[in-house]
Amino acid sequence: MLETSARLLRLLSLLQARPDWTSGELAERLEVSTRTIRKDIERLRELGYPVQARPGVAGGYRLGVGGALPPLLLDDDEAVAVAIGLRTAAGASLAGIEETALRAWTKLERILPARLRHRVSAFGSHTLPVPSRRPRVDPEILTVLATACRDQQRLRLDYRAHSGSESRRVVEPYRLVSHLQRWYLVAWDLDRNDWRTFRVDRLTPKTPAGPRFSPRQLPPDHVISSQVERGVGEAVWRFRARVIVHAPAEYIRGRLPIPADIEVLDENRCAFEPGSDDPLQLAAYLGMLDADFEVSDSPELAAALHTLAERYRRAASPETPTPPGSSEHRAGRSN
Repeated sequence: MLETSARLLRLLSLLQARPDWTSGELAERLEVSTRTIRKDIERLRELGYPVQARPGVAGGYRLGVGGALPPLLLDDDEAVAVAIGLRTAAGASLAGIEETALRAWTKLERILPARLRHRVSAFGSHTLPVPSRRPRVDPEILTVLATACRDQQRLRLDYRAHSGSESRRVVEPYRLVSHLQRWYLVAWDLDRNDWRTFRVDRLTPKTPAGPRFSPRQLPPDHVISSQVERGVGEAVWRFRARVIVHAPAEYIRGRLPIPADIEVLDENRCAFEPGSDDPLQLAAYLGMLDADFEVSDSPELAAALHTLAERYRRAASPETPTPPGSSEHRAGRSN
């Protein structure tokens, strides 16, 4: 049988690992009587752990949420993951969190066993974070938005768009998404009567929050993440075009750098609407799809394609010197 201190640690570890335990299950795991379990539970409560008892013949216990932060038991991998996470958070995009995360990381590293401290210190001493130039987000704003999402409360926002225009929006908030060191709010815009994605560093929520709302049907989380990722690129495009590609949709989908809505026309043709700030860049990008394509109702892209076609034709013309090592070059030297 374990000594009392070791048994308390083991008991606490079991309570943290699973929501509910019967006293019999705990007694069997620790090889003690249910009476001893009751005494150990009281000792944990005296140490500040809010262990809740479930009445009944079987009896049961669960680790509740308390007002204070008692010691937390972590296994080796969990401790390393928390330490690395804190170290990474020191360079995150949340304003004011860097010093706090670094202070917590230092405390954790100090109490780690030597075998774990070696793993964590290797990460800290051999990684070089690049300072983020992204706009920083106030953690208090994230808290307000997250609370409104959880409590299903409407929000009034002052929002500045990519173009610089400012507007007052009334939204039903649903999700916060972190992507490429930026935070985004996915919400139902009541004025636009549609889903919208807002960059958090461009909005100012007005408090207090508005009335509660009945939640709408929300897409799965992975769909929301894909939509935000796609929308991030599209939001800053100044030029878009509809392109019909003579290739299967799955083939084109596998060659795109970001998710896109691809319309299947038939088994060998599909269409999508790429975008760019420059039609010439878009023309070069489409050439890398390695498939024939048509441009629909886009004179700017058509002109850019003609420009590139002429440039490539001149580059491949007979006047261009034959590259060294080619068969023509070798034949020329033999004559």
